[in-house]
Amino acid sequence: MPPQPPSAASRDEPVIRDRGDACPGALRLHAADDGFLARVRIPGGLLDADAALLLADAADRLGDGHVDLTSRGNAQLRGLGASCGGELQDVLVRAGLLPAPTHERVRNIVASPLTGLDRRGLPDVAPWVAELDRLLCASAPAAALSGRFLFALDDGRGDVTSLAADISLTAHGDDRALLWTAGPAGPADALLVAAADAPRAALEAAAYFLDAALEAGTRAWRVTELPAEHALESAALAARLGAAGIEAALVRDAVDAAAPHAPHGPAPEPGLVEGPDGTTALSVSARLGRLTTAQWRRLAGLTGRVRLTPWRGIIVPGVPARTAARELAGLAEDGLITTPDDPWRSVTACTGRPGCAKSRADVRADAHAVVARATGPQHPLPVHWSGCERRCGHPRGTAWVDVVATPAGYDLTADGGGTTRRGLRTCELPAALADAHRTTSHDAAKK
Repeated sequence: MPPQPPSAASRDEPVIRDRGDACPGALRLHAADDGFLARVRIPGGLLDADAALLLADAADRLGDGHVDLTSRGNAQLRGLGASCGGELQDVLVRAGLLPAPTHERVRNIVASPLTGLDRRGLPDVAPWVAELDRLLCASAPAAALSGRFLFALDDGRGDVTSLAADISLTAHGDDRALLWTAGPAGPADALLVAAADAPRAALEAAAYFLDAALEAGTRAWRVTELPAEHALESAALAARLGAAGIEAALVRDAVDAAAPHAPHGPAPEPGLVEGPDGTTALSVSARLGRLTTAQWRRLAGLTGRVRLTPWRGIIVPGVPARTAARELAGLAEDGLITTPDDPWRSVTACTGRPGCAKSRADVRADAHAVVARATGPQHPLPVHWSGCERRCGHPRGTAWVDVVATPAGYDLTADGGGTTRRGLRTCELPAALADAHRTTSHDAAKK
């Protein structure tokens, strides 16, 4: 089995941090080989056209003319100059994307991208996003959260509950919500709160984490990094909520014992999503999570609203049903992923050269070349391209095809480590990936 990516690694030893996290932000720029990088937090991925167009202008004037999407539904600008910080800050303030500087990196909120936009009849949790963001930015203690601490707000379909957030909220009917923190128990030890109290309860859970981290003295960035003796407990959280005027009950006491498990649903598929109001949402993805500013502007201009997803996708809500298919076809012509069978759906990659000094190859260019030459069925699992053994941006779990650049060429690993080929040239990879697909399909058929 190949090494687990850092985001999915289990920790048997206590994590002791000797510094604050260096996660980039809109003000704390990250130095890369292709210039500086700014990460702009967009809570819930919810963005209006004015803000989106200002971001595109900044990418063109200050950066490399692209907008990158992150695995938390945020946006990144690359290729920035060392002296652009003040001008970028002005742009983000005008766009409404920059709260108090002390809080800009803590607005890590993901939400079900299709909430309120399809016909499943689930509660719309978009109002939770705005309220939790307001509460976070108004809380002085919340500024101490790391840039990696994550809130997930799920409408009950189970898509963002699978993202290993530190604090999760999921709608439970129209007027209640389940709240839990990361850890072994997870949703099986959740608390039931009123939906109206859900954002305030999530903020109180974050305050509980900060108190536990301070007491532990390990400078933990995330809930799972707390030492076992300082782990968060649902009963203690319920008591804190009660003291704050929020009624909370352990889910096993309030709901049927078969119900405490959060659902796990898939990410939105590319295509058309019929809405409850007669309009249609367009669901698309960007190749390798990267958009040109022309693509970005087209998306923003369709209805004046977009939603960025934690799977590097974009949802455009409110498209008239009569024009939706034509608009989707136009986005496909612009190079966006618009169908579930697009081979680019199964391809991810790190930054590679020239953006990363540690990378041994321009993995993005090589991925483009391989997809262009590939024939036959694509591998059904993620194919992740890494410029070095660190495997940055790796999909979670072990079910992937791993393509890693080495001094001798690319190493390909599949079947959870069962198949490995070493030192492959780029031109040899299409056939090697096809072989991996056939082997995986044959093994699955025998089980």
